[in-house]
Amino acid sequence: MQIIKSFRVVFLFLLSLSVFSQTNYLQPGSKDYILLDRLEIKSANPNLNYSTIKPYSRKLIVKEVEGIDSLINSGDSNALALSKVDRYNIDHFLMNNSEWSKPRESYVSKKAFFNTFYKTKGNLFEVNSDDFFLVINPLISYQQSVERGNGQNLFYNSRGVSLRGMIARRVGFNVYLTDNQERDPVYVQQYISSRNAVPGNGFYKPFKKTGVDYLDARGSVSWNVAKYIDMQFGYDKNFIGAGYRSLTLSDFSNNALFFKINTRIWKFNYENLYMELIPQHSTKNTLLSRKYLRMNHLSINPTNWLNVGVFDAVVFGRKGLFDFQYLLPVMFLRAAEQQVGSPDNAVVGMDAKANIKKTVQLYGQLILDEFILSEIKKNRGFWANKLGYQLGVKYVDAFGIKNLDIQLEQNRVTPFTYSHFDSIANYTHYNQPLAHPLGANFQEYIGIVKYQPLNKLYLQAKLIRYYQGSDTGRSNYGSNPFKLYTTRTKEYGNFVGTGNKATCNNITLLASYEIKENLFIDGSLQNRSYKLASGGNQKTTILSVGFRWNMARREFDF
Repeated sequence: MQIIKSFRVVFLFLLSLSVFSQTNYLQPGSKDYILLDRLEIKSANPNLNYSTIKPYSRKLIVKEVEGIDSLINSGDSNALALSKVDRYNIDHFLMNNSEWSKPRESYVSKKAFFNTFYKTKGNLFEVNSDDFFLVINPLISYQQSVERGNGQNLFYNSRGVSLRGMIARRVGFNVYLTDNQERDPVYVQQYISSRNAVPGNGFYKPFKKTGVDYLDARGSVSWNVAKYIDMQFGYDKNFIGAGYRSLTLSDFSNNALFFKINTRIWKFNYENLYMELIPQHSTKNTLLSRKYLRMNHLSINPTNWLNVGVFDAVVFGRKGLFDFQYLLPVMFLRAAEQQVGSPDNAVVGMDAKANIKKTVQLYGQLILDEFILSEIKKNRGFWANKLGYQLGVKYVDAFGIKNLDIQLEQNRVTPFTYSHFDSIANYTHYNQPLAHPLGANFQEYIGIVKYQPLNKLYLQAKLIRYYQGSDTGRSNYGSNPFKLYTTRTKEYGNFVGTGNKATCNNITLLASYEIKENLFIDGSLQNRSYKLASGGNQKTTILSVGFRWNMARREFDF
């Protein structure tokens, strides 16, 4: 209780220091991330090249996009050669972020409902005055699916509300709340049953025997304490990386309580992230324990086209005790941890991305959980060589076709990575991995093709192929980060794929049409084939149709 009181005092003190304009953040899954990826590569803008940390600051991103838009409208010869679709996306991006963009007549609706609703084209209700900004929008998504060989009625039904705002441009806030019911494909039902958690969420209640019912509640408060320092306190998701996956921190698991400090000055961006997590558990109906994650990420733009970052993270839990040394916003405190006999799980690594000739981006990540260099050189599959890497490439306007983008990505994580010798300090949250959905002991290949031939038409084809060494019986081959690495089967011969080898091909075709601002009709076809070496094939074909309003599409790509 004393710890909570101390945090409240610190929080209120920091909030009282707020004298500069603040920001809020772009919702994960927004269509705008497609545009921002393209502009980052095509513009070679160093201020857009900080994008390994998501969600993005609306204030900073809008400033850069508005600068690009001004160059285009001025007829500057140095302006980017953007397509009509890109210009349409820029205009609508600025319209949907009106708290930071300059007002334009094109954003105003010709006729508002009851002179109150949809005064602007993008928002149901909007107030934009000098000292107060508020946007309220409905959140609705409904999807029906048919799975071959499955007589169950598959569906996804979500509805709720989102709001964001600012008070005197000093305090920003956002709320995202949905009530959800869904019955998922068989392989997802199996995941929920085995993990006691819904993918991307956490607590749930059974719904009509094989369905689930859950709330998705997110929110945060943000403020600026100095010219270059922003802070945010909330319950939401965070993501670090330039890829489709992240080996550092992804948004796959449940929302989490967090406190974030972001310092952005000169060519540096430094983020300190503190999270309260839920350790592994087997029940949903009792008060759950807590554990914590402290992560620091420092990136620099040595040139306009290159971004390099390093990070360190530690997951720890104490019964009735919080280690206040972890509040220090300083990287690589492992020496200090060792002074107090720390048993905690530390992970370090780096990431990088390079934009080439305004058409290609190369990116990657490297994570080191634990390793012995001499054993890596010998390549004997020593269990303690716990590491992973990601390599990827993005190619925009591929083969000269405007708004055709291709992304290729490879992810590889060795056995026992993210695991620990106690069940508290593993790299997980609410019975799900904090980083890659597969956990460890896998090799994955991803190919994504996105095409926007018309302003409102979005087409996508995605292939995910992986193999993984899964456990057999009580044997621990290092794929499951929840299992203690002290229960390993052997010391050597722990190569990627060792164990009961599973292979999976997951192909998804998607077409989305935006019939009104942020209101989409979706149609998709998914084919998934999963095979275990010991026998047992699972083939899934799913046809889905639905619509969504101000929401990202629900996907199960594992």
